[in-house]
Amino acid sequence: MFIGILVFLVGMCIGSFLNVCIYRIPQEKSVVSPPSSCPGCGEKLKAIDLIPVLSFILLKGKCRNCNARISLQYPLVELLTGILWLFVYMRYGLTIETLALLYLFSVLIPVAFIDLAHFIIPNGLVLAGLLGGIPLYFYHLTVRPVVFYRSNNWYAPLLGMVSASGILFIVALIGLLIYGNDGAMGMGDVKIFLPIGLFLGWKLALVTLLLSIFIAGIVCIFLLLFRIVERKSTIPFGPFIVLGTIIIGLFNDLLFRYY
Repeated sequence: MFIGILVFLVGMCIGSFLNVCIYRIPQEKSVVSPPSSCPGCGEKLKAIDLIPVLSFILLKGKCRNCNARISLQYPLVELLTGILWLFVYMRYGLTIETLALLYLFSVLIPVAFIDLAHFIIPNGLVLAGLLGGIPLYFYHLTVRPVVFYRSNNWYAPLLGMVSASGILFIVALIGLLIYGNDGAMGMGDVKIFLPIGLFLGWKLALVTLLLSIFIAGIVCIFLLLFRIVERKSTIPFGPFIVLGTIIIGLFNDLLFRYY
């Protein structure tokens, strides 16, 4: 119980840092310095203003200095990260799989929010994901097979990198040839499956791709039916990839059993 609460609280603190990443990475700013400040007035935030979720509640969603509204995204990301960290710990316990998913999800959360707002998946996040997957791969080679790979073979995670991303690359290439730059799938969607495949292996990576496409299709049908978007509207695929990865990461045993 105590460890679960601790994991949740640490997850919310990580979520606070992820908010910095979501805000600064699209602007090509450092996520380390300068210290956090109000986007409205530029006033440096005090420690009391940086407590995940609680500060937002105490400040009533406004800057202490200029009363500018604080985006609801901030507590949402903090809560989401904390909850996901807790779910991962409850699912896998104190294992290498838990550490792997905590890292992967922490990289993918900024991917979802940045792609949703800016229609880009920054290369820096792709690289961060790949760097985190390398130790997991060597653990698989030297200690024991990683559960996600569902294989003892050394090439399972490497095949994971090229399988789903390779399929999306072909789709993106066909879209580019038919529709030009305006209708082609973004290369960010292709590249983000490189770390996902490295973490999950080729079997789960392909299932993640299928699930992401299915979820995206259902959501797009809903948006079209209610005329929230038009047929030619651009909809980012990144958030659906992230959602599919989270579902597969947490519930892959259940899905494989019934599938």
